[in-house]
Amino acid sequence: MSRIGKKLIAVPGNVKITNEGSKLTIKGEKGELTRSLHPSVALSVKDGFIHVTTSINNKKTDALQGLTRSLVANMVTGVSAGFKKDLEVSGIGYRASVSENTLTLTLGYSHPINYDLPVGVTATVDKNNVISLMGIDNELIGQTAAKIRHLRPPEPYKAKGVKYAEERIKRKAGKTGTK
Repeated sequence: MSRIGKKLIAVPGNVKITNEGSKLTIKGEKGELTRSLHPSVALSVKDGFIHVTTSINNKKTDALQGLTRSLVANMVTGVSAGFKKDLEVSGIGYRASVSENTLTLTLGYSHPINYDLPVGVTATVDKNNVISLMGIDNELIGQTAAKIRHLRPPEPYKAKGVKYAEERIKRKAGKTGTK
């Protein structure tokens, strides 16, 4: 059995769970998330905890059990507390700004880049170079952050570009003068 899949998921009091066949819906104070589950994985809710079980014990269903448990735990955390991911823009003249649901980035190209944020993701910008993405869907927040980072990944010589706040860039030495 999967070690992660065996862990119980604690459900806060303000979260409501509806499991109809293979469709799982979780509602909380921040919003509502829905996901379809694999047929070989079953959920049971007892005494404020969610338990994920499988009908067959083999490697594939054990992996699905652990995956399902992680996804459901992220759904519960998202609707109760939400998720936040920070990005840093570094470089001379590099900056970011947000208006409504459009993120405008100046990243050293000849034109500013307008990135439309997906539904369910909000952004704030601090000091023109720290972008905070917030929402209830962890998968959507991570995908949005990866797409923004992909617009100008950090380079190893001066570390200019867009990077995750917790990311450490492995720096390279530049050219050395030769005679």
